[in-house]
Amino acid sequence: MHGGISCLRFPRLILFPDSPDHSKLWHVPPGAWGGTASARVSAFARYSLYARTRLGYLFYQRQVKKARERYPHGHSVPQPYCFPGLKILPIPVLSNNYSYLVIDTGSSQAAVIDPSDPLAVQAAIEEEGVMLEAIFCTHKHWDHSGGNWELCQKHSSCRVYGSALDAIPQLTHPLADREKVSVGCLTFEALATPGHTVGHMVYVLDGGPFGSPPRLFSGDLLFLAGCGRPFEGSPETMLASLDLAMSLGEDTLLWPGHEYALECLTFASLLELDNSALEQKLQWAVQQRQEKRSTCPSTLGEEQTYNPFLRTHRPELQEALGLWQARGEDPDAFRARVLKEVRRRKDLYQAT
Repeated sequence: MHGGISCLRFPRLILFPDSPDHSKLWHVPPGAWGGTASARVSAFARYSLYARTRLGYLFYQRQVKKARERYPHGHSVPQPYCFPGLKILPIPVLSNNYSYLVIDTGSSQAAVIDPSDPLAVQAAIEEEGVMLEAIFCTHKHWDHSGGNWELCQKHSSCRVYGSALDAIPQLTHPLADREKVSVGCLTFEALATPGHTVGHMVYVLDGGPFGSPPRLFSGDLLFLAGCGRPFEGSPETMLASLDLAMSLGEDTLLWPGHEYALECLTFASLLELDNSALEQKLQWAVQQRQEKRSTCPSTLGEEQTYNPFLRTHRPELQEALGLWQARGEDPDAFRARVLKEVRRRKDLYQAT
């Protein structure tokens, strides 16, 4: 099976097993999502190969194999976060993904967010001595859902939650927008955040019972200083989803689906040359990554000071992009236009 995928050839389709960004899985031409009609069709065809055919699953299997060989102990040093009654354990998987084991320490019941590599997740479950009660999938992409089947085989009572709009493997409990799920004393709220995929969801863990702020498990909606590509949505759709996430409050802790901080902060620094908060965060991230330490969590309040995808309303970013609101243009329509330009430039940056 591994040999089969290495023999597959598609025009200008390059499969990099350790790619730092998903665009290189299907070689999206720079700016294709906002470019010519032919470029958009070409990009969509490549994306479809990954997301909707067996090719994507075969590539995922190769990703897992390569990552286990290259990062036998994970791509980052995991650092658990403990609060009274609650423990969050980031699990570094593949070349830059994070799964999260969230534990109600009083009952030893646990949920996992986006189990990419089932072996790594199972090892964490066994080391913590907990019972896996639920899997929460943010979306269908294999690097977020590929471990569902194997974990369900090992934990027969485990429930798999996610959106019915995404083809999530082993889905047992489809969730509606703002539906809540309890695992022990843990309460998660699902928020529909389409854009990256049509059924993308994020999960908000209520921090009230633990005397702490909410926690946002953002999947591929939002990263430290970045955001996911709108593969299945428009800039307007993505903007609405980002705005929804930002409505959770500045003290909300952000736990993203990928370790992209250094790349995203470096790109952001090219847009806003005089942003002191951005400069400080970049220096910190460089030090963290030199030591292979995780850069999460951040807070949504922090993100508003340096994440260009969350600063579409800021005049300094608009000026840096050379964009001005037209007379009579709806403010949100203008912000969507700014978001689209930031995305275009990020794609060009990644292609160089």
